[in-house]
Amino acid sequence: MINLTAVVPDPGNNLFSGYIGDTYTGTLKSMYDGTSIYFLAEIKDNSKNVKSTPWYFNTVTNLWAREPISKQFDASGVLVREGFGEDKFSMLWNVDNSTAKFNTQTCYASCHVFTPYLNYAVTPAAMVSNAGSGNHYTNGVNEKIDMWWLHPNRGFAYGKMDDNYQDWAGGPQVTSLVGGNGNGRHFDDLVPTTPSTTWPFRPGYTADATQGSTANTQNLKLDGTGISVAVPKWIIPNSAADFIKVADTLAGGTAVLVTGVSSTGVLTYAGGSLDPKVGTDYQRLSTSATSLNGAKCIPGNIISPVLSGRADISIGAIHTGTSWVYEFKRAIKTGDVLKQDVDFTGLADYSFGVAFWNSNNNQHAIQPGLLLKFQK
Repeated sequence: MINLTAVVPDPGNNLFSGYIGDTYTGTLKSMYDGTSIYFLAEIKDNSKNVKSTPWYFNTVTNLWAREPISKQFDASGVLVREGFGEDKFSMLWNVDNSTAKFNTQTCYASCHVFTPYLNYAVTPAAMVSNAGSGNHYTNGVNEKIDMWWLHPNRGFAYGKMDDNYQDWAGGPQVTSLVGGNGNGRHFDDLVPTTPSTTWPFRPGYTADATQGSTANTQNLKLDGTGISVAVPKWIIPNSAADFIKVADTLAGGTAVLVTGVSSTGVLTYAGGSLDPKVGTDYQRLSTSATSLNGAKCIPGNIISPVLSGRADISIGAIHTGTSWVYEFKRAIKTGDVLKQDVDFTGLADYSFGVAFWNSNNNQHAIQPGLLLKFQK
């Protein structure tokens, strides 16, 4: 068993502002048999957050809006709205020991923070802040990292973690541009294709089948003829569910397509309507920055299963009221032929790192420098 203490670092450039120093503790256990490796993780967290960026009705503007995915602050650094992202858990592994710095730096081997720069591509030249920007990519053409990601909007409701990988994102001609650039994070099964024909000629990647999640949003005109406003595309009437599944939106499903919105916020659909001013189920419950929402605020995403290589990791998860408990397993060796998955068949020592997100987007607590040792 490993005791975990994951801390949100200060990587610079305001990347994790509002979260720096947040600490999460827990434990991680593992075992294996002839075919699979198993993990049991417990992370202390008093709140359960899986309904990402839900829709609520703003009674001041008489408009529907989505909650922010991360904390929002004013110019003085005062919190104006709590974040409504997700609780997520991730592990990073070195694929075939390909990433040179991974054994000593683990998560930080591919972490890059972007910096301000003067953009001469516009006239007159202008500063680009790059504030709060950064990404993961490796530092060599053959370097790859396996990224296991428990993501409520990508597989969680179907008993799967989302299996991803990291590569070098096209190399220095893309990633070493002034200020920083590049995104090396990709879903499993995707591979580089023909580079873009425009500068800086980023690599293209094969397309991913529709899976994981899509935004539950559309634009409709108020009263059919007024200004165009954003509203939920799908709702399940009177539902307090955390998710709307893609199956719910198909023929015979419980979700209904929103076809109209009035200037008072009433949503209409075939066979009925939803008035968000009746009670507070679809509203913020107070004006406080940390106010909760009504029980029936509408999920901001439509979720669907992850498939093929993305579905290599099976998981069960519960929130106890004080902790997340995650039990997950993966084959010792997957069917991967693209060098996107870590291979445990050697039963060697494997360096890894873990990360935890608490109701946010990218601001995560990290514990690098961990080591998996197989008892033989």
